Amino acid sequence: MNGTNAQAADSDTRWNKVCGRDDLVAHSGVVALLDGAQIALFYLPGEQGDGQVFALENRDPRSGANVIGRGLIGNLAGKLVVAAPLYKQHFGLEDGVCVEAPTERLKVWRARLREGDVEVRVG
Repeated sequence: MNGTNAQAADSDTRWNKVCGRDDLVAHSGVVALLDGAQIALFYLPGEQGDGQVFALENRDPRSGANVIGRGLIGNLAGKLVVAAPLYKQHFGLEDGVCVEAPTERLKVWRARLREGDVEVRVG
């Protein structure tokens, strides 16, 4: 295997399948397990193609409850966010930062749709 193929194979091993594309709900969240941790997956379908998937920590930092996957998706000043169900704080889908309290944040993972699967990058 040459260097380019070895790098491609290595990068693919860092992506973990967490569910199928059909398990997602458009404009909403679902929860999956990744290495024993709960992650919230949010799916925004595109007009052409598969759309975008965002993966965030499911645990609300204020309440400690695993509820982020039940939050509502919205847009605040051009930033895609999810509103936490209990205290209604807004977290960026791309960076996990809380709009109202930037010192609070959710862990985020890169996510993608690939051949009918939802994959999340680990590491």
